[in-house]
Amino acid sequence: MKDIEEIKKYLKIILSEKRYLHSIATMKMAIKLAKKYNIDTQKAALTALTHDIGKELAYEEKLKYAKDKNIEIDEIERKSPGLLHGKIGANIVKEKYAFSKDMQDAIKYHTTGHPNMDLLAKIIFVADKIEETRDYEDVEKVRKLAFEDINKCIIYILNYNIKANTKNGKLVHENSILTIEKLKR
Repeated sequence: MKDIEEIKKYLKIILSEKRYLHSIATMKMAIKLAKKYNIDTQKAALTALTHDIGKELAYEEKLKYAKDKNIEIDEIERKSPGLLHGKIGANIVKEKYAFSKDMQDAIKYHTTGHPNMDLLAKIIFVADKIEETRDYEDVEKVRKLAFEDINKCIIYILNYNIKANTKNGKLVHENSILTIEKLKR
């Protein structure tokens, strides 16, 4: 596995300045959450840093990458290609940095959630939504909730996203709904 400084150099080349700064901020938040929930901070840092590694590929590039690497694309991802960057990013870190399966899954699930998320995946999902550069109506409430109960925080975030997507006429991925249902049980 590569070290953080090497990965930062690579990300600085392939990502916009804004996305790079978001990745750094997500890493910082993931470290705080990893300490709170007692998981490996190095693993959380590397995963968070690279969570958007596939984000800035163009739509056609995402589809070609997925086809070339035999990555399954569901109908919602085909219609909302922004969702594909999780699966693509997971494959990139597997091939480029030999990230473990749990790190790959955390990257894969960070946009929609997934009913089988482990604690690392939950931390990456939440860190992405509450890092210091994020600014939306309930962000302070969500940040507080993240350190009180990560499952309730994920439910809150997903419900918020579902309402926003529905209001804006966007599709809602079934993984988001299944994640809420599982976490509520």
